[in-house]
This record gives sequence, C-alpha cells and structure tokens, in this order.
Amino acid sequence: MRYELADHEWTAIKPMLPNKPRGVRRVNDRRVLNGIFWILRSGAPWRDLPTAFGPYTTCYNRFVRWRRAGVWGRIIEALATAHDAALQMIDTSIVRVHQHGAASQRTSAKSMGRSRGGLTSKIHAVVDGNGLPVRLALSPGEAHDVQLAGKLLSRLKSGSMLLADRGYDADWIRELAMKKGAWANIQPKSNRIDPICFRPYLYRARNQVERFFNRIKQCRRVATRYDRLAANYLAFVQLASIRLWLRRNESAS
Repeated sequence: MRYELADHEWTAIKPMLPNKPRGVRRVNDRRVLNGIFWILRSGAPWRDLPTAFGPYTTCYNRFVRWRRAGVWGRIIEALATAHDAALQMIDTSIVRVHQHGAASQRTSAKSMGRSRGGLTSKIHAVVDGNGLPVRLALSPGEAHDVQLAGKLLSRLKSGSMLLADRGYDADWIRELAMKKGAWANIQPKSNRIDPICFRPYLYRARNQVERFFNRIKQCRRVATRYDRLAANYLAFVQLASIRLWLRRNESAS
C-alpha cells in the first residue's frame, strides 16, 4: 500500500522505538506506523484509516501516547546528529488552519494566529546544506520570524555558516552566531545603516530550506493544519521530517 515504510526505513527506525519488555504484547509496531504515515501523507481523518492498518483508535492512541512521551522528537534528534554542520539555514513557512482545527478560544496558546486570510500557524526550521531538518518549532502565524531564532540556533556549531533572508537581519542574531564561532551570511535589509559582510553567491544555497518546506508539505497533514493541538501538528511535521531523513540515509548508503 502507498506511503508504507520500506524495509530499510523500518530497519532504521525500529531500534529507536520504545521497548515494552513486560505486560501484554504490543500490537505490531510496523503496521501501526504505516497507518500513522498513511494519515500523514493522505491528510484523511483518523476514522477513514483503511482497515489494513488495524483499528484507527490504535493508531491514533499510539501516535498521541508516543508524542507525549517525546518519541517523535527523540527520533528526529537522533537522526539529525548526522547533519552537515558546515552549512545551516533558518526560515519559516506559513500554514493555513483548517476549520476543523480551529479552536474557539486561546488560539495563541495553540500556536494559531489570526490574519486577513484567517487562522494560520508558522513552522520554524533549521536545515543543513542538504535540506535536511536539524531543529523544528511552531508559532502563531503572525509571529515574527526571529521570535524562535534564539532557541533554534542555540546549538549552532563552531565553524559553520548560517544563511537566512532579510527577515533575520538583526544584530543580536549575528552576535549569537559570532559567539557560537559561526559566520552569519544574512541578507541585509534595505534600510540597514551599518555596512555588513554579505556574500550573494553563497546565499544562493539557501534554496535548500525552501525545498525542505516544499517536500514536507507534500504530506497533506502538514500542508494544512487539521489538528487543534499544536503538539499534535508539530508531531506530524516531525514525522514528515523523519521520513526525509530515512530516505536520505538510504540514498547515501
């Protein structure tokens, strides 16, 4: 069936799943994961999950339980340890919130923001030179790009180069990169008074972060936000990123 884990993907992800040495034996993890990835890619409601993946409640409960246990975050962090530290890029992408995911109250707490086009969320990402995700975060759609930059760039490696558009042209970001031993090649704003060092030919490589957003948005559960809980939507973004890493590792081997 489409969207299922290939053998090499399952072999890579299986050791990172939680163990259950005692109690009732857990339902087949691979089948459940295939069901979760089917929801991720198709964008369908959980109730429409094909019976080949078992009860939809099993897949949904496993998805939420492992999200609460931090499993998806730990897997993406483990895979991202192999990232190319020489070049890193930071950017954001806006996602529209579907009416089924809209919350009537406290939308800011659920990382939703109101704009002229309706409710939106913003994905923040740091990727390496191959366009593979290193760190991810979520905020309301109207939040400024630099709002989470400090958190996302806290693990910037010494000797690396940071690429970003003019939305990140802030002195404190450049100073942060300098303290980390990195060089920030950030496109300057048109109203910047103090001259800075900027290399346009190196900046061209920043298209990798745009490609990253395009790839994860092929998953309909990422392209449109259907989840009311920000944690659930971010988990789908992490799952889409995990799939990119698994496929990259296979092509590199």
